[in-house]
This record gives sequence, C-alpha cells and structure tokens, in this order.
Amino acid sequence: MTATTDGNPGAASPGAAAASTTHEPRRGGGAASDLDGTAARAAERAVEHLLARQDPEGWWKGDLETNVTMDAEDLLLRQFLGILDADTTRAAALHIRREQREDGAWATFYCGPGEVSATVEAYVALRLAGDLPEAPHMARAAAWVRARGGIAAARVFTRIWLALFGWWRWEDLPELPPELLFLPKWFPLNIYDFGCWARQTIVPLTVVSAKRPVRPAPFPLDELHTDPARPNPPRPLAPATGWDGIFQRLDKALHAYHRVAPRALRRTAMNVAARWIVERQENDGCWGGIQPPAVYSVIALHLLGYDLGHPVMRAGLESLDRFAVWREDGSRMIEACQSPVWDTCLATIALADAGLPPDHPALVKAVDWMLDEEITRTGDWAVRRPELPPGGWAFEFHNDNYPDIDDTAEVVLALRRVRHPEPARVEAAVARGTRWTLGMQSRGGAWGAFDADNTSAFPNKLPFCDFGEVIDPPSADVTAHVVEMLAYEGLAQDPRTRRGIEWLLAEQEPNGAWFGRWGVNHVYGTGSVLPALTAAGLPVSHPAVRRAVGWLGSVQNEDGGWGEDLRSYSDPGWIGRGTSTASQTAWALIALLAAGERDAEPVRRGVAWLAATQREDGSWDEPYFTGTGFPWDFSINYHLYRQVFPLTALGRYVYGEPSPGKER
Repeated sequence: MTATTDGNPGAASPGAAAASTTHEPRRGGGAASDLDGTAARAAERAVEHLLARQDPEGWWKGDLETNVTMDAEDLLLRQFLGILDADTTRAAALHIRREQREDGAWATFYCGPGEVSATVEAYVALRLAGDLPEAPHMARAAAWVRARGGIAAARVFTRIWLALFGWWRWEDLPELPPELLFLPKWFPLNIYDFGCWARQTIVPLTVVSAKRPVRPAPFPLDELHTDPARPNPPRPLAPATGWDGIFQRLDKALHAYHRVAPRALRRTAMNVAARWIVERQENDGCWGGIQPPAVYSVIALHLLGYDLGHPVMRAGLESLDRFAVWREDGSRMIEACQSPVWDTCLATIALADAGLPPDHPALVKAVDWMLDEEITRTGDWAVRRPELPPGGWAFEFHNDNYPDIDDTAEVVLALRRVRHPEPARVEAAVARGTRWTLGMQSRGGAWGAFDADNTSAFPNKLPFCDFGEVIDPPSADVTAHVVEMLAYEGLAQDPRTRRGIEWLLAEQEPNGAWFGRWGVNHVYGTGSVLPALTAAGLPVSHPAVRRAVGWLGSVQNEDGGWGEDLRSYSDPGWIGRGTSTASQTAWALIALLAAGERDAEPVRRGVAWLAATQREDGSWDEPYFTGTGFPWDFSINYHLYRQVFPLTALGRYVYGEPSPGKER
C-alpha cells in the first residue's frame, strides 16, 4: 500500500465541492458570538479537509501507528523465511533509526520512556540492515539494554523471535503445547478463555513452541547480554501458595511433558491447530485483520510443510505487504492493524454533526460502503452465544470471524445520521446489528469488545502472557457506545439498556472519571460515558454527571486543552495529565457539551484551543498517542482521530447536541 503521511491515498469524493451546511449555527452575543463564528469557520475548514480525504469507494482510513517492533518483526519474519530483500530492509531501517531516542533506546509511544523489548528488537533489525555494533547509535542502544538486564529482561515474544535464530534457548521460554486445543470449552485455559487477539496468536505459537525451529544466526548478539556466558541467570520460583508460583510450576511440568509427549498425539494436535488457522484466514489472506496473528500463522504453517507458493501462504504474505505504509522519504512503516470501518463511521458522525446535509453524496457513499461491510456469518463469538444470529461490523477491511461490539454500535449511530435512498436496506442492517449487540451483553450488564463473558482470571497468570491484556472483559467505553446506540434506537428504557447504565454508574471512579480501555485514558472513558448517559435520559443534574463535569474542569490544561499521558495506565499521578492534544480536547468537549455545559468557561476555552491549533488546511497535528491496544503495553496513534473528534466537538458546539430521533 502506498500512502501519504496521514495514510489515505484516495482522491476527493464526488461530493467534496458541496460542503455547505443546511443547518443554522447557534449564535450568542458579544464575545460568545465571536467564538461561535470562529468555531463555525474552523468546522467548515475541517469538513472540507475530511471530505477531501475520502476514498472514491466511500471509506476513510488514517495511518495506525504503533511502535518499531512491528517493523523489526516483519524483517525477522522475512529473514526466517529466506525472502528478506534489500529494498524492504533499507526502507524499514530508515524508519527504525528515525524513531530512536537520544539515549539509544526505543519507546513504544511518542515521548515515552525507553522499553527493553522494543529496543532489543529494533537493534536486531538494524543489525539485519547492516548497522555495525560499533556504530555510535548501536553502541548506545546495546549499553542501554545491558543496563536494564539485557535480553533476559525482554518479554516472551521478543525472546521467541530470538530463539528462532538461536539467540535464545527454547528451553528457557514458557511452554505452550498444541494439546491446549484439546481442552473443552468449559475447561479453564481453553483457547476461548483468551481474547480473540491473543487466541489468534497463541494457536499458531503452540505449533512454533512444539517445533522449536532454529535458523542459522547471521551474527552473534553477545553485546546485548549482561553476561554472555550466563545469558539467562536462574531466578527463584515464586511461592507455591500464590498464582504466580502455581503457574511457574505448571510451566515446569509442561517442559517435562514436551520431552515425553506422544508423537501421534502431538502430530494430531498440530494438525488440529493448522486446520484451525486455515479456517480462520480471511478473504484477503490475513488473520483477524491484525499483523501479529498473521505473522505467527505464516510461520506455523511453514513449519508444518506449507511452502511459500501454497495459496494459503502466498495470500498470507501478500496480506502482510498491505500493512506497509511507504513514506515520501523512502521509509516504510508497518501498521499493526488497519481501521477503515472505525474511521469511516467516526468520519460520518463527525461530518453529519458538523452540519453536512444528511443526503450529501459523501455520506451516502460512506453508508453504501459500510452496509457492504456488514458481517452476516457466524464467527468465534458464537462459542459463547451459539443461538445468536449474526449481524455486526469489524474494525478492518476483512475480519469476518471477529466483528466487534464497539464498531457495530458506532456504525449504527453513523447509519442513523444519513438519509439513504434505500431506507429499508439501512433498517434491516441496523436491526441485525442491534439484535447481535444486545445478544453479546455480558452477565454483569456491560459489554466487552469481541466476546461475551470473556473474563477468566487464569490466562493473564500464564508465564507466557507478559505482552499485555489477553482477555476481553467489559469496559466503560464500549458499554457507553452501546448504551448510546440503544438510546438512539428507542431502547433507552429496555431492561438490558438499564442494566448497562447501572453498570456504568457503578464503574465511575471516586474522582468522577471513567477508565478508558480502548483510548487514553480517563479523558476517553469520560468522553464516551457522559454522552451515553444523557442520551439515555439521565438528567444533566444527576450527581454522576456533575462529578464527571467537575473532574474534567479540574484537569483542563492552562492553554485550554486537555491531554492525558499513557503513563496514567501505570502511574495514577498521570491521570488527567499530559500535553494538550486535539483528540483528547475533543473528547472532553463532547462530554461537557452532552452535560449541558456549552456556555461554561471550560468549553469556551477548549473550543478556542481547537480553533487556535487548527492548521491552514483544516486539519490538526497530533504526534502524541491517544489510542490504546493494551493499556500501557501497546499504544496507538490513530492518525484520523486528530481530524474526526475535533470536528465532532466543533460541530456539536456550533449546531447543538444530536439526540435520539432528531434529524441532523
């Protein structure tokens, strides 16, 4: 894929020239009137910018930026398969070098602290690109790694990659037997106890763990060990009375089993894993629409005898090429995932709330594309909801096995904002999506992202699972989006909606905020929940609403914006604190506007900040990461967030709050 810095190669939509609005802005007097006019002009520029970024097919997609481990692992995969080429290596190395910090380390988010695993993987990738260990930038990196414990301090996934080339011993990695697939669905630690992203990664890794392949290492990595003679110093086991100690001893037992596993049973288990993997390959060749499962699936199938010319392998490798974003300077960045459905529904909501006519050609084309993306086949979610009819949307271009609840809720909200020439088609899709979403409610009344009741405490205890969240429990932000959608569908008083509201009220933190699972962090959670509660009929005078309003006012920056650093996930001192960003300022404004605070000073200051920081072309700049994959462990910079959320906030400030049953 060839892309600009912000990701979309498409031309302007046919309706881009007709960006006039049909709604009258709200006007105050004096200084308020001046701000109203400033906000209206900023919204108009943002509308024009966003319309110009729409793909001719109707979708929007910004770059999904994560960290250099994606780029390093892509090179390591190609080295393992024997297909690494000079142009790819050169382009990836250019990007990786550019991301290095002054102290020699690599971070996992913009202006974040150095991280051992990212630094180890980046270093190895640059060695593959020909950078010598004596080079100053490489020597700084190696010294930084050694000072923090060397390779032994890296996460399991990093050490797996190194084990593929003999840079780490397989015996010193947690065991993951393929016989895991034989565990029944009711048994603890069966594969459906894991979140879908972890499940899709773990199944192929059971094959890799069983095979323990080693390719010839192109160079040694002694410089990354604190003591090359003892690269993995022994560590005492945790007490057997705690879960950590129990699972460490279980891992020792599994290592012993590896040595005596019956060959026929193991061969059968690996064949079951292969069939599981192949059955879940998407039409575009990828797995789950995300890069890590695709990488490990390709390795696993290759180890099981699939040659590179096999249709499954060929399609898988071609899909990985589509995760590459080529920059104008010749560098190459790998996206961990692609977000066209998410970006398109958010862009549609933003444009509609900013006064674009509901039958505008760009909006109609977006709805056409979203309707075509509806998933009407059963996926892995049906393991826990076998009787539930399908109907929902995924995050990516192709991910039919794993539609997600968050996307489905936002797509329905987007569809309702557009006057489509085929209303019956829209109604049918909305009905299916609403039914599926209601059926995916977890027992406590809330919603997770991909599965219902995916709350087992055991997967996170495994020594193998040190890479981030591996289960999919309900979250405030997803539940809020569902409640908001149900309110728009006239279901605010439905008992299932009321249970969701009760869950949200119980989840409010003492400071008045809500935790953000899929966005950074409490500003995102609060920005999601307040519009849902008020749409569902909670009065703006409700104590929960007032506490949230008070918290947002207390964390507003002096410049008028809002920001929250990713360190808030690991350090409470960072909650609500960080450099002002366009998307986080917009989330705070969206929440305050929903709470009836349009004329309050924090809103005026926030709107003024958005207008003042807008670029000439109608966009905003945002190098900071405000998206969350795994809290603290995997962070995302969605390049379209900086466009869609400020436009939504400005649109609601200028034209008023959307409400159930109100045509925009």
